Amino acid sequence: MPTDRPGDELAELRARLSAVEAQEARLARQLATGPAPHPTDRPPPRHRVRSFFAALLIVLACVLTPLSALAFWARSQISDTDRYLATMAPLARDPRIKTAVTDRVTAEIVKQLPLDSLLDGLAPADRPQLGALLGGIGQALTDGLSGLVHTQVARLVDSDAFVALWTEVNRNAHAALEKMVTGQGGGAVEVRNDTVVLDLAPVIARVKSALVDQGVPLASRIPEIHTSYPLVQSDAIPKVRTALRVLDLAGFWVPVLAGACALGGVLLAARRRQAVVTTALGMAGGALLLGIGLSVFRAVYLDRLPADVDQAVAQAVYDTLVRYLRSAVRVVVTLGLLVALGAWVIGPGRWARAVRGGWRAGLGAVRRVAGRSGLRLGPVGRFVHRWKAPLGWLAVALAALAFVLWSYPTVLVTLCLALGLVAVLAVLELLDEPGRPGEGTRAPA
Repeated sequence: MPTDRPGDELAELRARLSAVEAQEARLARQLATGPAPHPTDRPPPRHRVRSFFAALLIVLACVLTPLSALAFWARSQISDTDRYLATMAPLARDPRIKTAVTDRVTAEIVKQLPLDSLLDGLAPADRPQLGALLGGIGQALTDGLSGLVHTQVARLVDSDAFVALWTEVNRNAHAALEKMVTGQGGGAVEVRNDTVVLDLAPVIARVKSALVDQGVPLASRIPEIHTSYPLVQSDAIPKVRTALRVLDLAGFWVPVLAGACALGGVLLAARRRQAVVTTALGMAGGALLLGIGLSVFRAVYLDRLPADVDQAVAQAVYDTLVRYLRSAVRVVVTLGLLVALGAWVIGPGRWARAVRGGWRAGLGAVRRVAGRSGLRLGPVGRFVHRWKAPLGWLAVALAALAFVLWSYPTVLVTLCLALGLVAVLAVLELLDEPGRPGEGTRAPA
């Protein structure tokens, strides 16, 4: 007996198709007008207090960033002898410093040469005649000795021995650096009124020995000379000294406080990725303002120097003293830009998605080429596929830890750590192989 079962099935399919079309139309309307409000829905809380404190912490982090760089620099100069010596070392080879030291040491030695001692050991009757002779040729004799002393000093200053002497002088000076900061004298570095001076006694002692070896026995009678070489001269020295003391005391805690404020602001923010970008760029901007301030202060400092101070020497000393501080500024700016770039790349923006898509497509093509050549990752690929996100964040944490534990990171170190992190993430992407369905399971016996 014939049945109309095929007709029933056709009608059922038509009914299902109509239901699907109706559902598609309903979804299209929802996409166009938004979901219909539910009577039990409530508007989401705006977290105004939370957002306020997040913004406040981020602003504090940006403000504390230049103070952190200053504090870190001050503490490194006061507490780390090797860092201080590395700061001062370039001055030993600077032509402007060598010329100034040569002139200062020559003038002090010639001033102390005991020309009157040439009369010692002569009979009383002969002394008037030799005294008159010395009076007649005294200026010529002084000029000749001055030229000889200048030659010896210049020879010493141009040699590697002067570099060693300069290091020795500054090593001794660093022991008194804290006294200098607190305003107490003593040691090889002192603060005299508005001038920071360096004692060049070891250099003069070496020149005295060289003069005796060159056949100038008078040099052996020169007394011990402690001549002062001015490093910094400004009427703001007392204020700067106080500021350095405060920064030295807070040198460790200010960077920690800045980092804690940045982390707290990001965690409290409603949109954390945007907060990371804002915080990173803000801290980089704070460091950049410090760099601009150093340049402005340099111009003001040099403009207010007394007329008898050599501008070239003052420029060399200032640029050498703050060069590591400027390096810290460049590091913070570089790190801030890298962090902001990383936070932007993982965002939902169109260009960010395009960058991520290009990254995955390029590495995926490499992985496919390797697969066609017979390379199979097996359990390693499945493990990386399952734990890729935690492994990626672990790599980020290790890179951040390496940066924090690095004694004095530079821009090159920062870029190398960033490139190393990118390389690790690329390896994880290459090793990401989910495997084929059923792969890794045993077939029943």
